[in-house]
Amino acid sequence: MDVRQLRYFVAIVESGSISRAAGKLNVAQPSLSLHIRNMEADLGVPLLFRTPQGVQPTEAGEILLRNARAIVAQFEEAEREIRGSGAEPAGEVRLGLPSSIAQVLGVPLVLAAQAELPKVKLRIAEAMSGYVLDWLRLGRVDLGLLYAFVEDRGLRSIGLLSEALHLFGPAADPDAGALPATGSSVPVARLADLPLILPSPGHGLRDLVEERAAAHGVQLATAIEIDAYGAIKSLVEQGLGYSVLPAHAIRRETEEGSLRAWPFEPAFLRTVHLVEPIDRPLSHAVQAVEKLCRRTLRDLVRSGAWSGAQMRVSA
Repeated sequence: MDVRQLRYFVAIVESGSISRAAGKLNVAQPSLSLHIRNMEADLGVPLLFRTPQGVQPTEAGEILLRNARAIVAQFEEAEREIRGSGAEPAGEVRLGLPSSIAQVLGVPLVLAAQAELPKVKLRIAEAMSGYVLDWLRLGRVDLGLLYAFVEDRGLRSIGLLSEALHLFGPAADPDAGALPATGSSVPVARLADLPLILPSPGHGLRDLVEERAAAHGVQLATAIEIDAYGAIKSLVEQGLGYSVLPAHAIRRETEEGSLRAWPFEPAFLRTVHLVEPIDRPLSHAVQAVEKLCRRTLRDLVRSGAWSGAQMRVSA
């Protein structure tokens, strides 16, 4: 059997008559009848039977009809994608983002996509980095931005930008005498003296902070563990401890005066990677969104909206 025969079979069942299907398909009726006989011979079972109301599928024909419709639909979708690959990008693109990246990139990227890629349906899924990585491996998202370089046979990581992480604390700082003025740098070793509010072990940010602290011989004193950036900021504002986040993630609170922030010395950097599959081709629409994502990131860095970030040369 081939797709043409499946298409003929679906048309006959939906028309209820071989003659009506022949007219719709512009195919000679004897030719259609021959195709059905050949299919029945290949499968070894009858597929259609005649009634006063027209032809109807047998039990085996119902099974074939259900699967034939799906196969024909997939084939037609593939034809549309192939024919449109050189035209205006169209279709659905799923992008996975960690919360801290979605906070600064999400809205500008959606607005840019609506203006420049009107036939593309962009879906942004926000979650912790580990979940985004799982979605990429399972094919549930087409692209992802992650803070970790991914070593995976089916995925490729491309470093796009580096951002500086900052220590931040409450405005009414109980340790104000022990910390420099707001905006002045603080050594990584100071983390040993502060009660920290961090995500739980295994979270990308927690692992990065612990790795950097260990490199300076610092053992962290984690007072509270919580896997939600919004909750971390609220707990810090209430004076329950300190934490570490990129400048853009605490920009509003520092400008309003509810939080104080200090850059680290030496600079505490992490890299944002674009992660994409290499075991399946990227559609025209996915490639267009990837380009738009890179450009939007550059615009955010140049404008200062992504504060404390620098684009990498390769991006």
